[in-house]
Amino acid sequence: MAIGFDNDKYLSLQSEHIQKRIDQFGGKLYLEFGGKLFDDYHASRVLPGFKPDSKLQLLLKMKDKAEIIIVINSESIEEAKIREDLGITYDQDVLRLIDAFGEAGLYVGSVCLTQFKNQKGAKQFEKALQKQGIKTYHHYPIANYPFDVERIVSEEGLGKNDYIQTTRSLVIVTAPGPGSGKMATCISQLYHDNKRGIKSGYAKFETFPIWNLPLRHPINLAYEAATADLQDVNMIDPYHLEAYGISAVNYNRDIEIFPVLNRMFDKIFGSSPYKSPTDMGVNMAGYCIVDDMVSQQAARQEIIRRYLKAMVDRRNDKVDDTVVDKIGSLLKTNNIDLSERKCIAAAKEKALKTCSPSAAIELNDGTIITGKTSPLLGATSAMILNALKHLAGISDEVLLLPKAVIEPVCQLKVRDLGGHNPRLHLDEILVTLSISAVTNPLAELAMAQLPKLKGAQSHSSVILAEVDCNTLKKLGIDHTSEPIYETKKLYHAK
Repeated sequence: MAIGFDNDKYLSLQSEHIQKRIDQFGGKLYLEFGGKLFDDYHASRVLPGFKPDSKLQLLLKMKDKAEIIIVINSESIEEAKIREDLGITYDQDVLRLIDAFGEAGLYVGSVCLTQFKNQKGAKQFEKALQKQGIKTYHHYPIANYPFDVERIVSEEGLGKNDYIQTTRSLVIVTAPGPGSGKMATCISQLYHDNKRGIKSGYAKFETFPIWNLPLRHPINLAYEAATADLQDVNMIDPYHLEAYGISAVNYNRDIEIFPVLNRMFDKIFGSSPYKSPTDMGVNMAGYCIVDDMVSQQAARQEIIRRYLKAMVDRRNDKVDDTVVDKIGSLLKTNNIDLSERKCIAAAKEKALKTCSPSAAIELNDGTIITGKTSPLLGATSAMILNALKHLAGISDEVLLLPKAVIEPVCQLKVRDLGGHNPRLHLDEILVTLSISAVTNPLAELAMAQLPKLKGAQSHSSVILAEVDCNTLKKLGIDHTSEPIYETKKLYHAK
């Protein structure tokens, strides 16, 4: 895979820049962390070379100085809000984050329940946290937030919030998803610190949009595609341009809220430390792009991928036409064509020739491998078996898994487990292959090729079962599909 981003340089520059911001504010910084900390696959796709756990590695470089506050909106608990990419509720994700941070060696100081109104679910969740020895705090609704600055920055506003006790110089404020109240939590802490004579400051860490790339750079356009459901729009930061005469890219929500934030800073500190929303950021990713063309091509692929995903999501009633239309507009106005994703045409052509659901994968060397649905195998399973044979130098005529090996598993699914689809899903075929590898040297050789699939691109002519999508993701394969189901059934098993 071609590399477009220097991850080691990024970790070094980013940690140095955050330390400078801590020093700027007298030794304590509340850093609002946006995006994903553990599994930032969007960044790794559009910045080839960026490691999905880069933000975690960054925190580990500063772990002796850092502590973490996890913020969750009490209404999200009450509504059982789901984090779609993981399929778990926000409160479950808080527990997941606490475990993950702890296993990594990072200190979680507390959990803050924002918009707290004694909601039943929030109180139950709080009790569960406290039983585990986790400190909890409450932040309350403030009327006309964030516009009534006089009321907000007063004892009737921020003054009513619990003061979160922290002990380290870098306080990471993160959350299971948007709308949790990260920024409001940071501002509340600044207010209470100032009352206590504690010097502290605020900064924001979000990777995208990258402020020192052009507005219409594919990497920044890919961010718009990724947040199409939020209706985010990249913009030139007018405050930064006026203050410094330099064009910087930010997004509409930060630009719109900046005058209000600035008035809050003025009221808390006497004067604002920032002249623009871009000033608040600490992102150094733009300085670590080492091959712009590689990154541009990767970002164009990501926009296509997001468009195809939106098409499937619309088919499943997860998004409406506005999301599809917005990403479609990004494709058209920037001359990005679906044909750039080569596995699409290959999957469609295979489906047309075989009159059956098919799939295609583009390996990292550009080779295209296909697979079709058969009585024993799903198209994705066939595609991966064919790809492993190609990578291992095994003839396409050789059956890695003979019918005599596969049939008993298919029968088990239908006859004994009550399934309706005898064909083996991808995870089932990999388990069968791994067992066969004990006695079959060719199966062992094929299994050894699995790491080489990471970074490959695949496409299917129909929407895959969720189990196949998840297995492809675990293998590191970026998958898309046509927005149609194999059958016309109303219920499609996951």
